[in-house]
Amino acid sequence: MKVAVLGAAGGIGQALALLLKTQLPAGSKLSLYDIAPVTPGVAVDLSHIPTDVEVKGFAGEDPTAALVDADVVLMSAGVARKPGMDRSDLFNINAGIVRNLMEKVAVTCPKALVGIITNPVNTTVAIAAEVLKNAGVYDKNRLFGITTLDVIRSETFIAELKGVNVADVNINVIGGHSGVTILPLLSQVEGVSFTDEEVAALTKRIQNAGTEVVEAKAGGGSATLSMGQAACRFGLSLVRGLQGEANVVECAYVDGGSEHAEFFAQPVVLGKNGVEKVLPYGEISAFEANARDAMLDTLKGDIKLGVEFVK
Repeated sequence: MKVAVLGAAGGIGQALALLLKTQLPAGSKLSLYDIAPVTPGVAVDLSHIPTDVEVKGFAGEDPTAALVDADVVLMSAGVARKPGMDRSDLFNINAGIVRNLMEKVAVTCPKALVGIITNPVNTTVAIAAEVLKNAGVYDKNRLFGITTLDVIRSETFIAELKGVNVADVNINVIGGHSGVTILPLLSQVEGVSFTDEEVAALTKRIQNAGTEVVEAKAGGGSATLSMGQAACRFGLSLVRGLQGEANVVECAYVDGGSEHAEFFAQPVVLGKNGVEKVLPYGEISAFEANARDAMLDTLKGDIKLGVEFVK
């Protein structure tokens, strides 16, 4: 497998590249691109780690060389949140970056599975889709917004709150990837129960966990290490699906024919063509149904912003 990381010199990109170097299947290739001139050095640094994964780094304005023959593209390029910013504040800068990179993906590796990390994901995935449509190469099964960070935060916070082994916690997080559009389905978690107060507080904490990190870093950045881990988990799941492993399921923000919005995060089965099947997210509580319905105007507005940006 060849995996390309776009934005590989950034905080998320370097963490993601490190994890992929140590966890990709033997014989894989890892291709790192960033506009920053340090990127080839990041690749050399990683190449000293003794795993059977070949690493090459590319810098400059054009990512084409990094994208040739890529099976998976993970895009973390863009600017990070600072205190007082929400993900929508990132839009003006990151929208253009995603558009320009996706134009290169569309030409160089249109069949690759593309995972978008760059915030605001609710909007940048819609931008990516419009670029691919304009190029005549859009395949909705090959484009993903990576919302795995919401899942691993949910797993972690539930395990801490309930004193259970985090490995035993499974949860679907549906909707989108910012604020009220993040909806953890706490009612479905097996082996634990929550009071109404716990549900309200935990849901809010999961929705605002990114801000928790931004404020704790006091102007020094946003969630990079946990996002690197989340993106690695999702990227490795894409690879496992491509290699034919059965029953690879992750939540992701996809164009999956949702009744709720054009793009919607819910569990999907990953396979050789990307999304093999979009799974129903199951029965939910009254609290969750209300939260889902209340988020839809925000989510649809985010999507519309991305479509109009490209048009």
